Amino acid sequence: MKKKSIIVLVVIGLVILFTYSSVKNSYNKMVSMEEGVTAQWSQVENVYQRRADLIPNLVNTVKGYASHERETLEGVINARSKATQVTIDPSKLDANALANFQQAQDGLSSALGRLMVVMERYPDLKANENFRDLQAQLEGTENRIAVERRKFNESAQGFNTYIRTFPQSVYANIFNFEKKAYFEAAQGADKAPEVQF
Repeated sequence: MKKKSIIVLVVIGLVILFTYSSVKNSYNKMVSMEEGVTAQWSQVENVYQRRADLIPNLVNTVKGYASHERETLEGVINARSKATQVTIDPSKLDANALANFQQAQDGLSSALGRLMVVMERYPDLKANENFRDLQAQLEGTENRIAVERRKFNESAQGFNTYIRTFPQSVYANIFNFEKKAYFEAAQGADKAPEVQF
């Protein structure tokens, strides 16, 4: 009888130890992956901030050459202001918050695109070294934004996949780990732009 009791206690102890180990390892991995998503989000914000920081210099350079393009310049300044006001708490990266952030950033991208089109009319400006440098930095920053957004989506995908697999899905529900949203292409990005000469 005592032998059976010891075996039962050992089996119960092993089950408890296995369960504890499984929960602990899964929880720690979810925390680690969520922190990875948060860190990657910080990188996304960092490159968007870099772009926002370049804009005042670009606008000031353009002002000297195209002061009568006031409406376009104000559009860029207003779009920058809106884009820098929209922030997201990394712990609340849901689809709605990400869509609002992306909408503000897309507005800034659109305003910058209009500014670049207007600047094509000013050969002296295009020849200005400061303007060329700023334009190159802005183009490089746009590439960095694309890279960081892709990395963020990969990080979010890894986290989302992990918390949706069994048994992690059970632990994720218990510990309130929620699915992270992705960056998505802007509406209409699937259609080629019309080029008119």
